Amino acid sequence: MHKIVKIALVVVGLIGALLWFMLPEAEMPAPEAAESGAINGMFVITYILLGIAVIASLLFTLKNLFANPKSLKKTLMVAGGFLLVVAIAYVLASGTDVSIDDMAASGITTTESTIRNIGTGLNVFLILTLIAVLLMIIPGVKKLFSK
Repeated sequence: MHKIVKIALVVVGLIGALLWFMLPEAEMPAPEAAESGAINGMFVITYILLGIAVIASLLFTLKNLFANPKSLKKTLMVAGGFLLVVAIAYVLASGTDVSIDDMAASGITTTESTIRNIGTGLNVFLILTLIAVLLMIIPGVKKLFSK
């Protein structure tokens, strides 16, 4: 298996090098260069390698996750906590923070749902930042008073 992976990597590297030398000249206009077969080929190789990396990392992560029940329980608790944070953030987001008419007047069409989703994202970020700061400060304070 290890030899097959090495051979595949050498082949992909050779194809990438060949495509590199086939890239359009620097003087070529960008729209024409973007339609170049060499650039499209490089994008295809990039997507394939990215897909393989994502699938491999997911498979190994899931394999290790299900191999250890304590790890699975901890992961499910963290995922549940994150969903709780998202639910709290969604409840806190009103969707009326920005005037839809003002947004339309400036050329941005939006809905109350979109504004609420953006508010939810901001609230999630702020809540997680607050949790991270507290988790850094609390042990320091405990250590300060325990000595």
